[in-house]
Amino acid sequence: MLLIIRNTIPTKEKNIKMKNLKLILLILLSTAMTNVKCQQILTLESCYEDALLSHPLAQEKEIHTKLWQLKDMNIASEWYPSLNAGANILYNTDVVEMEGLPIPGMPHDQYKLAIDINQVIYDGGAIKGNRELEKASMLVSEQEVEIVLYKIREQVNNTFFGLIMLNKQEELLLIYLDLFEIKIKSIESAIENDLLLPSDKSVVVAEKIKLEQQLREIKIGVRSTTQILSDLTGREIPVLTEPVLPDITINHNPILERPELYVFELRQNQLEAGKSLIKSSRMPKAYGFATVGYGQPPGSDFFTDSFDTYAVLGAGIKWNIFDWNKSKRSLQMIDLNKTIISSRKEEMEDNLRRALENKYSEIVSFETMLESDKQLIDLRRSITRSGESQFRNGTITSTEYMSILNKEKEAMLSHHIHLVSCAKAKVEYLNIAGNEIK
Repeated sequence: MLLIIRNTIPTKEKNIKMKNLKLILLILLSTAMTNVKCQQILTLESCYEDALLSHPLAQEKEIHTKLWQLKDMNIASEWYPSLNAGANILYNTDVVEMEGLPIPGMPHDQYKLAIDINQVIYDGGAIKGNRELEKASMLVSEQEVEIVLYKIREQVNNTFFGLIMLNKQEELLLIYLDLFEIKIKSIESAIENDLLLPSDKSVVVAEKIKLEQQLREIKIGVRSTTQILSDLTGREIPVLTEPVLPDITINHNPILERPELYVFELRQNQLEAGKSLIKSSRMPKAYGFATVGYGQPPGSDFFTDSFDTYAVLGAGIKWNIFDWNKSKRSLQMIDLNKTIISSRKEEMEDNLRRALENKYSEIVSFETMLESDKQLIDLRRSITRSGESQFRNGTITSTEYMSILNKEKEAMLSHHIHLVSCAKAKVEYLNIAGNEIK
């Protein structure tokens, strides 16, 4: 039977239907592509990354690394021999005279051109200790930059969740705006049939105008907040971009990983490197030296009055045997500073733990409110349906009905506020602990 029906359809009509079907599919596809282009997705993690990269201090960590590399090469070069060239001319009015001896006396004038070479043989670990101290200082400087950059997250959080809040409010108000327009048309029909008074329409229209004012304010807020987020992230964010509410599960009593805590450890390492350097200063130092020159008299041959080359080789040891307990007191000061750093780290950990407890209580409170919000919304919707029936039957006024409908709208808005605030509190909890969003 199906084959008979198909064979009875004219070929021309079949072609027209196929063209219409293709046209419909093309329109649907183009609409979908337009929505994809307009509605871009924005995540909080991407905002963090962009904000860190675009911050003026983002390049400072690399600068600290380059500074350390230059300092390290300067300190390491102390192992290389030092070369110093010099020249002098002297004239002595009184010299040793060798009268009656078969050797000439010392010449009155002297000329020297020499190169002095000095080489460290053993420094007691001073160069190594100095290099370790510079590296420890560089790591502290880098981590201090990381602390400043970490605080940017708070600005990003406030702006990002503020944008989500505005979008949620706009989305909800648009739904109620459509509802008001439907109600107005329904009331107009009822007025024509003498079931309602014109004043009933005025009440709903007035509420619609108030709703449109709120929407205009929200749109202005969306534009300004989007611009602020663009400034923070350093990239242009279209107004139609949709920020995604992060879905986070909180693990209470997390491991604290704040950058401020890590800098305390780095400062402890810096002090330990300082102790090693102080200890190395008490070690003996061995060095070698040489002088290669040309002059008159050559070297220490004071009785030669002709120019010639000469060389001097030697080695030496230096050892500060007693420094009046200066190194001992310096080591004691470092230990005291380490104690201060440990106590401050412990204090910060306690403060972070207390802040986490407060934030966790806030999260639990929001989650409790979200549960009660669902019950409240269901009740308000039920009351609204009942009120709508009473309004149609003329048992309540339009003002009373709008009051009921507004309470439902307030319950929905309150639910959205609690939903966004709960997600924000969870992100703030992770930021307090120093954990990343997963």
